[in-house]
Amino acid sequence: MDQHASDAIQLRIDAMCDRVEKLKEQDLYFYNQPVRELRGGARVLVDGREMGMYASYSYLGLVGHPRINQAAKDAIDRFGTGTHGVRTLAGSLILHRELEEKIAEFKGAEDAITYSSGYVTNLTVISTMVGRGDYVISDKLNHASIVDGCLMSGARFLRFRHNDTESLEQRLQQADAEQGSAKLVVADSVFSMDGDIIDFPNLVAICRKYNAWLMVDEAHSVGVLGKTGRGIEEHFGMPGTIDLKMGTLSKTIPSVGGYVAGKRELIQYLRHASRAYIFSAAIPPAQAAAAKVAFDVILDEPWRVEKLNANTEQFINGLKGRGFDTMNTQTAIVPVLCGSDERAFELTGIAQHKNIFVLPVVSPAVPPGLARLRATVTAAHEPDEIEHAMNIIEEAGKKIGLIA
Repeated sequence: MDQHASDAIQLRIDAMCDRVEKLKEQDLYFYNQPVRELRGGARVLVDGREMGMYASYSYLGLVGHPRINQAAKDAIDRFGTGTHGVRTLAGSLILHRELEEKIAEFKGAEDAITYSSGYVTNLTVISTMVGRGDYVISDKLNHASIVDGCLMSGARFLRFRHNDTESLEQRLQQADAEQGSAKLVVADSVFSMDGDIIDFPNLVAICRKYNAWLMVDEAHSVGVLGKTGRGIEEHFGMPGTIDLKMGTLSKTIPSVGGYVAGKRELIQYLRHASRAYIFSAAIPPAQAAAAKVAFDVILDEPWRVEKLNANTEQFINGLKGRGFDTMNTQTAIVPVLCGSDERAFELTGIAQHKNIFVLPVVSPAVPPGLARLRATVTAAHEPDEIEHAMNIIEEAGKKIGLIA
């Protein structure tokens, strides 16, 4: 008999495995599908079928860009495939410093620091900035990595209602009552499940009013917001207003890793105090070189940001015009609200079988009753491809009774 047969851990394992198996039995399991090859633009080969990709984070279509690929190849030839360890000891390469200088320049900051992933960046930076006796205040719909960083910090963790700056002010007043406590406010710039943009001007004003540090996760706004794709400060014309400019190197930037840009002394502090920098291996040479060149490509090819904006407008307006609820999205992340988990799986299934690669987001990732397709467009899509995808989603929506 299995000694763990009836404990809580095993029950959780069994429940998840049962859920996955039932979906597979109904041909409604579409997660973890391996892509065999890129077919240029926004098409991929999956299980022998060429499919239109509408689940990609490569917002500017930079995956496979020849300049970026060549930079990665050159870095392998020069430095090999790995490093000699953690950055603090023998793992730092000139490539890492060049990348960090490039990020700082791109984000209008004095310096920057890189980590092995975006998730790790939020975990380590939040838990290094605040601790017991401090306050960390988070939008209710922030990414899981932010939530986990807040919990790991040991600081008093307060949440404010989604994108509600009045609620944020109430939380800061609550924290302000305790003299001497540090206050860190953390928010996504673009919310990864809903596609809406944080009320940045009011967020900044309230943080300044209460002398709170401000950290903004720009995972989904670099390359998406601002005339040149520099992100939320450029979008609102408010340079230099974020204390910790966090971002990822695995979405618009087609590499891996995460970063924070900010004041020189802040970055110096993180280099010598954040555990994920001190105790985790450095970004591999090829990935560091690819990321560095990607920032150059964004600025050298401004048409990509312009095309993404046009494609986003076409996709959102087209789906709304067909009767779908796309919630409050303003960006390339376009939720198609389905309601129940079952409807989201059904809609996905029909689209996938018509060679449109979209995926559902269901509970517990979103609250029960708010399951959705989480579709994305990129600068790599052509207008006729977007129109075709919307027609397929419309056909699927009618078939399951989601739209009339």
